[in-house]
Amino acid sequence: MYKYIITGIGILVLAGCASLKKDAKPLENRGITSSDVRFFKGEIRPEQSKACFEGAYYRKLVSSEDNWVGIEGKVLLPQIEFDKTRINPKKSKQYLDNPSVYLGGCMDGQETDIGLSWEVIKDERGVVSEERKAFRPFMRRTGHGTEQAAVFVNAPAIKDYYWYPGEEVHMSVVLIRDGLLRFVIEGAGKKFEYDFECAGYAFGRKGEFKRVNAIDQMSNEGKPAQATTTKVKGSRWFYTNLIRHEKGVLVAVPFHEERYTEMACPKAEYFDIVSAKDWTAKGGEEISISGAAY
Repeated sequence: MYKYIITGIGILVLAGCASLKKDAKPLENRGITSSDVRFFKGEIRPEQSKACFEGAYYRKLVSSEDNWVGIEGKVLLPQIEFDKTRINPKKSKQYLDNPSVYLGGCMDGQETDIGLSWEVIKDERGVVSEERKAFRPFMRRTGHGTEQAAVFVNAPAIKDYYWYPGEEVHMSVVLIRDGLLRFVIEGAGKKFEYDFECAGYAFGRKGEFKRVNAIDQMSNEGKPAQATTTKVKGSRWFYTNLIRHEKGVLVAVPFHEERYTEMACPKAEYFDIVSAKDWTAKGGEEISISGAAY
């Protein structure tokens, strides 16, 4: 269900990707400037729609395939209500549904998912919890040709890298040189930074970037989303910016409603989206997801 106030989406989702255009010089250590430009000259517009990838409940906004080299945004992490009947048969203290909030992109056929997922933690004695208790950073990439294998990496299980429902965080994923993405998450007095090798990403290549709120489902990739009453509620993106390689510099611009393809998968009935013109103009919205529909 979509609500519009007019004032003036475990499995991680993979999809089709952009392709190589040409090589360019790296821009490592260059600063990023901000711009409110509505569109650049020659900017490629996003597709009208994209097919859903089965296996999860997710809200995704994805850009066009263009000179994008990153994405950033500030988000309020959701409250969680689990379906207590959906227990992981191999880990009785965990559920088959798993919330996540993340960014990512695709260049030269290599998909990335980079952000926060609900995970186990270690206590001060180094004991790993049986249940998942906090959002922790993760980085995932698909393989790239024969030179780089697919990989999934979690941040170390230490309290400096745990985030919780109701906390606000700023996340960014930006290409800093050919083959290297920098992931930074900061908020609630904590910060995590990681340089993630991704061979498909390079300046001069066309790419797309995305943001996703999801209820992922364990061992369900490529299958229809399983019935659940799990809910993730009240996550709000205050703003989202795309980072563009434009005339030799990096420019952050609003991820506004004409710069993205909007996806609510598997069906819109599982989502309660609250937005307003001044929110969408800067890539913002509030997202709640329920497997029981609205």
